[in-house]
Amino acid sequence: QVQLVESGGGLVQAGGSLRLSCAASGSFGSLTAMGWYRQAPGKQRELVARITSGDSTNVADSVKGRFTISRDNAKNTVYLQMNSLKPEDTAVYYCNAETSGYYYGDSPYEHDYWGQGTQVTVSS
Repeated sequence: QVQLVESGGGLVQAGGSLRLSCAASGSFGSLTAMGWYRQAPGKQRELVARITSGDSTNVADSVKGRFTISRDNAKNTVYLQMNSLKPEDTAVYYCNAETSGYYYGDSPYEHDYWGQGTQVTVSS
């Protein structure tokens, strides 16, 4: 199974930058994709950015041009570079990992894992 460790959250002034990191560790067959989601108070959790094992990405329109997702395969780590931060970016950011593999007997499985979340607060 997979454990996700997040870091990089904090308090930043509007217009500033932060970089979030999420490292996956444990036992898994294939790390299919990793991504970042966020949830503001009273709001639904929403996709921010996602990157697949084939380097295909999708990024929310609200952060395009400001946020960049990347990964380091050797370290099983995904990053979210956040520039030009706005107060509306304030949320708890959650790392997600999608895994797949095979049980004994060649039975396939798919499983998602979530980090505990890291707070990002952008002041005006």
